[in-house]
Amino acid sequence: MKKLLHILLYAAVLAVAQSARAQKDETIVFTPQWTAQAQFAGYYVAEAKGFYREAGVKVRIEHPSATQPAMTRLRRNECQATTLQLCQALEIIDEGIPLVNILQTSMNNAMVIVSARDKDPLTQKGAKVGIWSVGFGQLAICMSIKDHLDYEWVRFAQNVNLFVAGALDATLAMSYNEYYQLVQAGIRMTDKNVYRFCDHGYNVQEDGVYMSRDYYATHKEQARRFARASRKGWEWAAAHPKEALDIVMEYVDKNHIATNRVMQKLMLEDVLRLQVDRESKKREFRLRPDMVRQASRLMVENQMLGREVAYEELVSKE
Repeated sequence: MKKLLHILLYAAVLAVAQSARAQKDETIVFTPQWTAQAQFAGYYVAEAKGFYREAGVKVRIEHPSATQPAMTRLRRNECQATTLQLCQALEIIDEGIPLVNILQTSMNNAMVIVSARDKDPLTQKGAKVGIWSVGFGQLAICMSIKDHLDYEWVRFAQNVNLFVAGALDATLAMSYNEYYQLVQAGIRMTDKNVYRFCDHGYNVQEDGVYMSRDYYATHKEQARRFARASRKGWEWAAAHPKEALDIVMEYVDKNHIATNRVMQKLMLEDVLRLQVDRESKKREFRLRPDMVRQASRLMVENQMLGREVAYEELVSKE
């Protein structure tokens, strides 16, 4: 009997060891929510500098395509982690797809509305306003409804051509991305024609790294190692911005992205700025419960969510 117990115990220990080894050898496919650019510098740094390898986790970065967005890849188990804005994550959880935030990089909102001809966006009722076809504009829709602006939303894929060509009255832009595209296109930016959501009661966090709750439940240690190494990548990028930009440009070139070093430098500087919490003045890497509540309530009030999504639904229960 004692011999049988020893055999059973040995088999159990062996099974646990094999499971742990299998998880260690398993690759996490990470899909950022957009094409290669400085918005994702910390992850490129973590891969290029060997931080993932040092953490004992295998990571492969695969960018999305126009026909296969990041969330679609996550739903199909073609990737195990992706970046999402907080408002996007709330929508997805409300749809019945449980997610876990394993790392929060953004501490501030980057969205702006830029109006043509120096007009105040808040005086342009019924204006034609550009919005991303892949999402990201939830707060702008809430603001439009709340302030009775009745904007006519015109969806665009990835650039500012419609606005520059004069086909739109205004356009949404990220302060680290389309904003600088507009500056490079010669659009004049003033306090009058640029509305910054973070300065008007809509300072809701954006980018975080998410996994499906099912995957996280069976790969917690992998997820934690991936998150720690990714954070290390971002901290290294903040301390070595020039070298981080060199790494970004390698990924940009490898993925044949039409951009330039000046644009990516501006993007990296602004993304790093947005990672510093306005109140603590620190790079905190945490999801703030108050911002989750604020975003959830705004979206429920404007019928973008069927219910309020609680902070506890987005984080690990341990």
